[in-house]
Amino acid sequence: MLTPFSPATPYPSQRSATYARHGMVAASQPQASQIGRDMLARGGNAVDAAIATAAALTVVEPTGCGIGGDAFALVWIADDDQGKGRLHGLNASGQAPQALTREAVMAAGHAEMPLHGWTPVTVPGTPAAWAELSRRFGKLDFATLLEPAIRLARDGFPVSPVIASLWQRAESTFRSHLTDPATAAWFDTFTPAGRAPRAGEWHRCEDQARTLEAIAATRAESFYRGELAERIDAFSRDTGGYLRDEDLAAYAPEWVTPIAARYRGVDVWEIPPNGQGLVALMALRILEGFDPVGRDDPATLHRQLEAMKLAFVDGQTHITEPAHMTHDVAELLSDAYTRERRALIGEHALDPRPGRPQAGGTVYLATADDAGNMVSFIQSNYHGFGSGVVIPGTGIAMQNRGHNFSLDPGHDNVLAPGKKTFHTIIPGFLTRDDGMPLGPFGVMGGFMQPQGHVQVVTNLVDFGLNPQAALDAPRWQWMGGRRIGVEHHFPAHLVRAMAERGHDMRVEHDSRGFGRGQMIIRDPDTGIYCGGTEPRTDASIAVQ
Repeated sequence: MLTPFSPATPYPSQRSATYARHGMVAASQPQASQIGRDMLARGGNAVDAAIATAAALTVVEPTGCGIGGDAFALVWIADDDQGKGRLHGLNASGQAPQALTREAVMAAGHAEMPLHGWTPVTVPGTPAAWAELSRRFGKLDFATLLEPAIRLARDGFPVSPVIASLWQRAESTFRSHLTDPATAAWFDTFTPAGRAPRAGEWHRCEDQARTLEAIAATRAESFYRGELAERIDAFSRDTGGYLRDEDLAAYAPEWVTPIAARYRGVDVWEIPPNGQGLVALMALRILEGFDPVGRDDPATLHRQLEAMKLAFVDGQTHITEPAHMTHDVAELLSDAYTRERRALIGEHALDPRPGRPQAGGTVYLATADDAGNMVSFIQSNYHGFGSGVVIPGTGIAMQNRGHNFSLDPGHDNVLAPGKKTFHTIIPGFLTRDDGMPLGPFGVMGGFMQPQGHVQVVTNLVDFGLNPQAALDAPRWQWMGGRRIGVEHHFPAHLVRAMAERGHDMRVEHDSRGFGRGQMIIRDPDTGIYCGGTEPRTDASIAVQ
């Protein structure tokens, strides 16, 4: 039963949960959280806070997101003092350029989509997401929301410890992999001292400040139909890229109807395909058919692992842009199909043989205001800094989301011009079965995201953990085949029990690959917010 306001929890949390009444911002960087909270103090709402926080994160956490990335949002807009309202979904992922064809990629010598360079770059949606959210639901002037991010980029900031570590890792990889002229500006932009910044060192990026100013002044028009678009187009042409100004000019984010699955009296909401949120819902539907047992019972963990694997097999096979899906959401979540998949779970580990999940670079944030509005927002360059392509003089690091396209002509997610690929970033939201909102949640980290969603939801609903304890709890990660990674502090008896059931258990000592989440849950009876933030990064919660 979901009891986030219980004073005691069955799992000892590393941090105390945070409570507030008038507003809350949970993000992976303290400076970004504070910026969002400041927007609430200036009379902004949860949407304003989310935009300002997201823009700041492109500056202080470039290892996971950037101006050249994609974004998704679930937005709860309250209609009355009790918090009743409606959930809205925004898909700001971008299409493949019109010149990017399967034949062109294969003619360039690729047997699969590459990770770096221009080939995996699709149209970025992040700036358009900020502008569209502000247009439809914001209260403050759009330029006001980007002022703090511009100031951080121009004046600088001290790099936080986890981000410094990720930055150094990216530099090491890029030094050995990025030799294309299209990626040369990455080093000028992100290693101005000849190396990645260390923890506590001051970093600034005047190029990014000017770009954010242009986005602020034009409500992102410059990025898609103005000077910034012209610079992106020119650099792409000069360095062998596929992206053109007409691809940018044709882009607009899409308002979508969120999809949900009911799990033990709680409705879990996700963005519909092309996002992978459907994977989390399929896994939860499978799990709901089992009677809940204790969190430390081996049967609980085994069922979670098996349900996750089965859901991923279907997700990686069928999820793409809806028009190209052979089986739709209703079919994949149907009672009959769920029972069929659940029946495959026995006492021993399955080997469903899907593609191998991998880690990625993303930031997630959650906001709430005193009117009951709440935002679940996620933005990403996909894999760390993205493709390695940086538009000279702009600070714009282009994402590499197209890496997820298949080159198999028979696959639902095969590359095609103007098509959106299977997308890993997924914001989540919870409501009660009576329609009252509970709040936003998310766990960033590539293919870890639906796995994190399932673990956080079951921690909340099945085991009564509060948001902070639900995030603190040790995590597992399915890594392909029968291989399961667990954090080093995962209960040893469960690791042994899973090995006895045929799982290939790997104890991982680096927790960064297990996702980084945020969560805000609202008590429908009192309006009090309870927040949790990620112990695996430099996260914080700011309250109003």
